[in-house]
Amino acid sequence: MSTSPVYQEVTAANAAYAESFGDKGGLALPPARAFAILTCMDARLDPAKYAGLAEGDAHVIRNAGGRASDDAIRSLVISHKLLGTKEWFVIHHTDCGMQLFDGDTIAGLLETSRATASFDGSVWTNTGAEGGSTAGHYVQWLAFKDLGKSVVDDVKRIREHPLTPKDVPVHGFIYDVKTGRLLPVET
Repeated sequence: MSTSPVYQEVTAANAAYAESFGDKGGLALPPARAFAILTCMDARLDPAKYAGLAEGDAHVIRNAGGRASDDAIRSLVISHKLLGTKEWFVIHHTDCGMQLFDGDTIAGLLETSRATASFDGSVWTNTGAEGGSTAGHYVQWLAFKDLGKSVVDDVKRIREHPLTPKDVPVHGFIYDVKTGRLLPVET
């Protein structure tokens, strides 16, 4: 079986990491600092760095846009109910790709091709043909146009969810990808 250069880089990095793993195998299952972060999967965001985390400190839940999807809320509820987190942070970010499309756009692109599309700054275009499917019309993509409103909406959805305990504070922030700063959002 041939492997890609990325595969080789990842497995080599893991081997080096495992060599110096030390006593991390003894970390407790519950997060030591008893909080959770819901944030975007964007590769420019490093929650460990922007929130000052070490391994074992907090739960970090990531998805496209850092949205309060059913699955994200499921993870937050488990984080609290079974693992003791007492505070939650919703952190979206500037220059988010989720602001560059809407559900109809991605569903339409997926109808004709699953290959990676291109964006010219205003229009998305399929560049290859790899089969398509109408299944994209049945996905809640959770794209948004207003960054601040997306944070407010997600914090509100989490706070008002029937499985969210009333004593768990839920904070909203925007991470600025140009400065590295967390900017509080009034929720």
